[in-house]
Amino acid sequence: MKEGYYVDERIEVAATLSPEFFKSPSAYGEAVDKIFARSWQWVADADVVKAPGQVFPFQLLEGCLDEPLLLTRDESDRIHCLSNVCTHRANLVCEGPGTERMLRCRYHGRRFGLDGRFLSMPEFEGVEDFPSDQDHLPRCSFGEWGRFLFASVNPARDFAEWIRPMAERMSWLPLDEFRFSSERSREYRVQAHWALYVENYLEGFHVPYIHPDLNATIDYESYATEIHDDCILQLAHAKEGEAAFDVPESSPDFGRKIAAYYWWLFPNLMFNFYPWGLSINVVKPQSERSTKISFLSYVWDESKIGEGAGSQLDRVEREDEVIVELVQTGIRSRLYRGGRFSPKRETGPHHFHRLLAKQMGHKEP
Repeated sequence: MKEGYYVDERIEVAATLSPEFFKSPSAYGEAVDKIFARSWQWVADADVVKAPGQVFPFQLLEGCLDEPLLLTRDESDRIHCLSNVCTHRANLVCEGPGTERMLRCRYHGRRFGLDGRFLSMPEFEGVEDFPSDQDHLPRCSFGEWGRFLFASVNPARDFAEWIRPMAERMSWLPLDEFRFSSERSREYRVQAHWALYVENYLEGFHVPYIHPDLNATIDYESYATEIHDDCILQLAHAKEGEAAFDVPESSPDFGRKIAAYYWWLFPNLMFNFYPWGLSINVVKPQSERSTKISFLSYVWDESKIGEGAGSQLDRVEREDEVIVELVQTGIRSRLYRGGRFSPKRETGPHHFHRLLAKQMGHKEP
């Protein structure tokens, strides 16, 4: 096996990423800057700034990036994603959601428009070359897919290209009809490295061993994985009599009994589509040994809740947590040096490890 963060492009000869990536505090800190600060992250749906004048402050990827940002909708009905840090002395400009005509920092009274442009500042007579472009609130890269909003501090990839495979494949779904369900949404804490949680998600290899109830609803033999540049699709086909999508003729999946579309977008977002709706999973790294997972449920057809692959999300999640936490213990072993990939069942984890090695900036020999 080769040392360092190298993963061979040929899965038949490839070994997994060095265990040091998963257990080193310095590697974790490096990944925050090289991977997450350059990634697209889920923010919210557009309802948080539904009407002109509404503002919504948030921390981008809380517990990891913790970047203070702000969504606004101005009087021209345009959404903006801005830095929430005052350009005077770094106080937070907006301290809570609400409706505003302008933004005013309560520390020293500096004011900004809802588009982030500097408006005024008291007691600044005599300051030369003021105001300048540096006095506006910095704009943050921002993307929209249907009702869903995303942001990035310094994106490595164009948003439209990053989301294109999922947006095109799922274009037949009426996302505007999906409604957020707080009672079906959950947060989980997993005592494991975030990437161990992701690699577990990216293969169905473990389903017959870890998820007996899920395995009873899907056809394991026809489970399929499709690899794209920055995302992976896992297609779960329904067994006879189990819930499946009514796929239209316009879809490449027409005629197939799809129980679930499991989409992963690099590095930490999962969009799980079921006949009843959508579960968005946001994987939030907290440290090299701790991860928070947010399950955000959007219901489309309430009559199908409780059926098929998406009927027991909480149970499946807890089953995954148990196994991932055991892997966390094992990967810290001084005797474990890495493993190999199954070409039939682990193309997803292999691609994920390749992307991690690339983003960490290690050259291939």
